[in-house]
Amino acid sequence: QVQLVESGGGLVQAGGSLRLSCAASGRTFSSYAMGWFRQAPGKEREFVSTITWSGGSTYYTDSVKGRFTISRDNAKNTVYLQMNSLKPEDMAVYYCAASRNRYTGSYYYAREYDYWGQGTQVTVSS
Repeated sequence: QVQLVESGGGLVQAGGSLRLSCAASGRTFSSYAMGWFRQAPGKEREFVSTITWSGGSTYYTDSVKGRFTISRDNAKNTVYLQMNSLKPEDMAVYYCAASRNRYTGSYYYAREYDYWGQGTQVTVSS
């Protein structure tokens, strides 16, 4: 069992930055790929980024490439999402998720994740 707790959300002006953190419980954190998803009001939850268990590979949705950076610290059981140059369309609830799947093609789909955090709100004012 893995419990995930996100933090770092808030209100920021367009063009600003936020750093989200996701702290995980349990001794097996390093065996999970860790992802970030987001959900805006009235929309489906969408993939944002994932990092493999070792941190050796990262994946991003096209709309955030070059602006967001995912990283992890397995010693601290924490994954991060650095978000720069934020846009109003980035506004959503951001969720952290953990996947035991080793097939990298699965990381874009919410159904492939085993554990989820409660979410943290990111609000971007224009």
